[in-house]
Amino acid sequence: MKENIQLVKIPEGDYSDYRYEVIFKAYKWDPQVEDANTVSEYIAVLDETVVAEIASFSEQLAMETIEMETELLNNLFLAKELGLPNSMCRAMKKAKNYKKEDHVRLMRFDFHPTDEGWKISEVNSDVPGGFAESSILPEVAARFVPDSVPSEKFSQHLLNGFKKRIKPDGTIGFVHATSYSDDRQVMQFMGDYFEKEGYRALYLAPNHAKFENNRVFSTLENNKEELAGLIRFFPLEWMTRLPFSAKWQGYYSTVTPSCNHPVAMLTQPKSLPLIWNRLATDCKIWKQLLPETKLVIPLEYEDTDYIYKPVFGRVGGDITIKEATSEKEFERIKKEALKRKKEWIVQRKFNSLPVQTQDGKEFHLCIGVFVVDGVFAGLYGRINPHARIDEKAKDIPILVRKNGQEEL
Repeated sequence: MKENIQLVKIPEGDYSDYRYEVIFKAYKWDPQVEDANTVSEYIAVLDETVVAEIASFSEQLAMETIEMETELLNNLFLAKELGLPNSMCRAMKKAKNYKKEDHVRLMRFDFHPTDEGWKISEVNSDVPGGFAESSILPEVAARFVPDSVPSEKFSQHLLNGFKKRIKPDGTIGFVHATSYSDDRQVMQFMGDYFEKEGYRALYLAPNHAKFENNRVFSTLENNKEELAGLIRFFPLEWMTRLPFSAKWQGYYSTVTPSCNHPVAMLTQPKSLPLIWNRLATDCKIWKQLLPETKLVIPLEYEDTDYIYKPVFGRVGGDITIKEATSEKEFERIKKEALKRKKEWIVQRKFNSLPVQTQDGKEFHLCIGVFVVDGVFAGLYGRINPHARIDEKAKDIPILVRKNGQEEL
């Protein structure tokens, strides 16, 4: 596996210009976290057989995930056991009119090379990130690896999903946390992309959306306007904590094409494997690729076999991989996990295999594989010196080398 993955360094004399391009052309307005640069100096080059393998896995995982969602929608008593907020469980009953063909279904599966082959750490089922990084970074980096090409362009796949459902002159609402540049950059990229194809983009905070008669309306600047579609980049479980969350109850029964519809939350919790034995869905590929997951039990800092993970964790936060977790941090997480057991899981730790660079360094690689409406839709890469891919991991473009082409 590792022999089919290369980390190629961008020439030092070109990196500064490349980073500026990433910021201004690839919408990477927040190119660092604290004092850590998050724009990688390397390019990941994958053999086409590697891409074909993880793309196939992802499409199979997506099929199983959608089957689980359908089953869970008809057995909502299980949603509460997954740890979904009570208000969400109640609202999900309104989604009985849900038709998957009416909405764009987006997922991102995170793959890691391990000593047991490919393993996944999670599915970003509700609101995955990495839109511009998957779509533009490979195009910007391609000149440095002339024998390789970008993979599928995510933004085009998402656009195509809406083209099947909405007329080209339709207005689409891009809902996000408008105060944060790292969220706005994602929505601005997609809005600009859609507008080039004839759509109109409205950038909305969650309180700018209104739901009436199963339709979505914008109330931006007190101007009520029906939307042809909705793209949400705001985690739905966060919505339940907002003072106006009741206004989003109509979202669950909306027939306005949405990405993603609330049913995506049924497979977002990392506690999902805990109910597999109660589902009729055959989760064969999930069981093959996801490490053993179980209810919270006491772990010790020296334990290298299992880790704590929050059920609704994001960006690698509070995952107790020892190389990235101090003993003090571990004890804090352990205390929290044992106190609020429904909000945490214990998972067997896989042994991530670092990939060596041309100049002798080693990085752990996470490959996010996008699937839109069941079809492979592009790759999003991040690397870190340690095995936890967290907020300080660097974004790395992924290119594909065709069989028969010479390695650099």
